[in-house]
Amino acid sequence: IVKMYLESQEVAKLYQTEFIRNARAVGVLWAVCTLCFAVIEVVILIQPSWVATGDPEQMPQSGYFGLYEICIETDWMVPECKGSLASLSPIPAFKTAAVFICMSLVMVWISVGCLFLFRFCNSATIYKVCAWLQLSAGFCLAVACLVFPDSLDTPEVHTLCGNGVGSFSLGRCSVHWAFVLAILGVLDAFILSTLAFVLGNRQDALLPQDFNPHAKGKVYSLVFSACAILRAQLPSNH
Repeated sequence: IVKMYLESQEVAKLYQTEFIRNARAVGVLWAVCTLCFAVIEVVILIQPSWVATGDPEQMPQSGYFGLYEICIETDWMVPECKGSLASLSPIPAFKTAAVFICMSLVMVWISVGCLFLFRFCNSATIYKVCAWLQLSAGFCLAVACLVFPDSLDTPEVHTLCGNGVGSFSLGRCSVHWAFVLAILGVLDAFILSTLAFVLGNRQDALLPQDFNPHAKGKVYSLVFSACAILRAQLPSNH
């Protein structure tokens, strides 16, 4: 019995070492991607490059706009922009989208802050909290991506994109790189949250189910029982 216990302990130790090595590698990758996603959220919020005009030669005015700024190209090198993030006042038509982006941004950065709690809290709990935060952030970002095209029918957008602008219609404009980045951010959020859920659930599987390293009393009891049985089976010297 003692031999079986020692063998199971060695197998459990090898299993634990291999799993921890793999889990740490995947966890580091997840943490790096989480930080990159947080930076992407900031870029999505501040960049006025959600929609841009087409060929400047065929447009009376050319420019681009985002949630907070509308920029019109001029004869000078610097475009003329209206609005700014510093005023914390988005373009009226895009307030709803801006609110959802800000909510998503806050939740993502909270998940980044949770990375510093791994040394003090249970890893499985931290992973699951981050997973829910990232899932919620992805949902808010997806809502913002849907609300934004529905808010295009405004005088500011008509100035750049013509009279053909309407809900989910860009007229003479086209989707620019910041909006594409927001859509990719939605996919990134759902992938990261799924990975965090998997890592959190796998933390409970660090050891085989039949091995409990905290059950020292049971182990000692098993060893003492085995010794008592062996002693009883030894021939008496009397």
